Amino acid sequence: MQLVSTAIKIAVQLSWMITLVILLAACSKGPWNDPYSASEADKNVLYSSFSERPKHLDPARSYSASEYRFIAQIYEPPLQYHFLKRPYELIPLAATKVPQPRFLDVAGKLLPVDVDLKKVAFSEYEIRIQPGIRYQPHPAFARDARERYLYHKLTIEHIELVNTLADFPETTTREATAEDYVYQIKRLADAHLHSPLRGMLGGYIVGFDDYSKRLEGLREQLKKQSDEPQSFLDLRDYAIEGVEVLDRYRYRIRVKGKYPQLVYWLAMPFFAPMPWEADLFYSQPGMKKRNITLNWYPVGTGPFMLTENNPNLRMTLSRNPNFHGEIYPVEGTEEDHSNGLLNDAGKPLPFIQKAVYNLEKESIPIWNKFLQGFYDAAGISSDSFDQAIQFGNQGEAALTDEMKGQGIKLMTAVETSSFYMGFNMRDPVVGGLDERGRLLRRAISIAVDYEEYISIFNNGRGVPSQGPIPPGIFGVKEGELGINRYIYNAVKGKQKRKSIDEARELLAQAGYPGGQDKKTGETLVLYYESADSGPDGKARLNWMLKQFKKLGIQLVIRATDYNRFQEKMLKGTGQIFSMGWNADYPDPENFLFLLYGPNSKAVNGGENAANYSNPEFDRLFDKMKNMDNGSERQVVIDQIVELVRKDAPWAFGFHPKTFALYHSWYHNVKPNLMANNTLKYKRLDPQLRKQKRFEWNPPVVWPVILLLGLLVVSAIPAIIMHRQRERRAAK
Repeated sequence: MQLVSTAIKIAVQLSWMITLVILLAACSKGPWNDPYSASEADKNVLYSSFSERPKHLDPARSYSASEYRFIAQIYEPPLQYHFLKRPYELIPLAATKVPQPRFLDVAGKLLPVDVDLKKVAFSEYEIRIQPGIRYQPHPAFARDARERYLYHKLTIEHIELVNTLADFPETTTREATAEDYVYQIKRLADAHLHSPLRGMLGGYIVGFDDYSKRLEGLREQLKKQSDEPQSFLDLRDYAIEGVEVLDRYRYRIRVKGKYPQLVYWLAMPFFAPMPWEADLFYSQPGMKKRNITLNWYPVGTGPFMLTENNPNLRMTLSRNPNFHGEIYPVEGTEEDHSNGLLNDAGKPLPFIQKAVYNLEKESIPIWNKFLQGFYDAAGISSDSFDQAIQFGNQGEAALTDEMKGQGIKLMTAVETSSFYMGFNMRDPVVGGLDERGRLLRRAISIAVDYEEYISIFNNGRGVPSQGPIPPGIFGVKEGELGINRYIYNAVKGKQKRKSIDEARELLAQAGYPGGQDKKTGETLVLYYESADSGPDGKARLNWMLKQFKKLGIQLVIRATDYNRFQEKMLKGTGQIFSMGWNADYPDPENFLFLLYGPNSKAVNGGENAANYSNPEFDRLFDKMKNMDNGSERQVVIDQIVELVRKDAPWAFGFHPKTFALYHSWYHNVKPNLMANNTLKYKRLDPQLRKQKRFEWNPPVVWPVILLLGLLVVSAIPAIIMHRQRERRAAK
């Protein structure tokens, strides 16, 4: 009876424990596996991830997508791209309007707008900044009652006591002025900062190169004055010829000749304002050692500021309390209206309070957390592609039923990027502008089947290139008019890659029938330079070997690390290689310059890795690059593209296509491949997100119940043995 009684007691206790577990699950305010604080469940907080640690957050140095993801929300250059309009359109950001150039002759005399380009010696751009733009709170601006800066003359002992920017208790702000924008341009000229724009701007902004050399001399003097010189050089004290402050809100930039692309650069963080106070603050001896620098703690005027920088765990952007304000766009297309992208027209920005980015080095955790609702949007890795995407009869991509069931939405866009296979035009075998070289390169271009490459390695995410300019950029011909007839045939208005038999015929005309050199009878051997590594890289290289084998050509892979690969490109010793280019701005010049003779990588260290040099191309490029978009420029671009297709210095590869997923509570999503500052437009529905997270992450209580049951069952033998010992002891 005692054993039965004990078992009953245990069963009752187990029932109460199970009931308690169920009640706790029912009363929980969120999923048990929620990785975030319960206090943020109802707040307007966006959750995302990053995989690559940002190296530079200083706008003078930063030039990568992983860095722009953060600094473009913090810094405000004069211009920006309209969020909704296509083709891409520049609109004011910090400036009051998009500046229009004034043309001057060599004597500085004003010329008419429609003047012959040959007469234009200089172009002047006057930028007027909006008044009332203020910086985020920062200790660099803090002063005492006597207006003296609190943290501009710190001792080494003081600095050694601080670990983060938050250790400086006093912060304040001030208004951004034209002088701050000029100060930043001067910083771009400072070799001390290694700005990636320094070389390019030297060819355009008047006096830029001379100013850069002057700063180098001044820094050398500073080094001689002290063993540990203060690295701060007050650039306000040194004028630059081509950049001038006109008054508190106006400054002027003078460039050589006509350079309409300057306005595109004015939409990049390179040209955002930089207060001299911040430059001095971070330049104090000892700050760099404590990692308190502009590369770690940016200071801007934008809608967000970096409030947590822990790149080994998390980065957080929070609303800038001093943000001057901006409204959501009120103009868009009919499609934008129907997609709800104008529902917030005229409302103040930004919508979200905070954006939290967690470090994720693997794609699977990102995918799982997205499906659980813990990330608001996500890309699609190869591992999860089939789970997310299915293709229709016409090859169109659509979401799977599983994704649709969760209310997930798909966004796709062809990127303004080009990936190509290049031929070293200086090479005696694959190079040259003679007919033999052209025919050989065209034969290879047909044989290397990029449609197959896109299908195998990109899950169909890409479109084959027809020339050097990607879709979405002025100058590209769409449809049948845009087909590269040297590589494709037009079939019912669509391109179809020429057959391998046609490629073999071209190869024979080039002097290599069946892949054999008809002069020597030996197999043609070509060399492919690669820095591709890992299992995926090996698969791609094996695929490339098969493409050349179709022509009877023996391809030798010369694999190396990236640094060695770059060295080969710089010396011009490589033969065949693959590269890519992402648009800096939406202009054909930004892609065609990759084939401009004076930009030869082997000759001048430029970006023309193929070392293509055709005098006719160079003449047409010089004519086209500074023309305004219009029918006349289109004619010149068509001539350039036809010439490049004929010469085939590249086997035109493909333009990637992005596939991104987002949840039903995540609003105002539209691909914008030029703008980097789109976080301010995003809107969330936290209540819907909270509800869906709870639905998708129900508490799993059966393991707890099972565990408790096992504990009870395992306890029974012990109880029996204990009772038996008690009885024996009693006897």
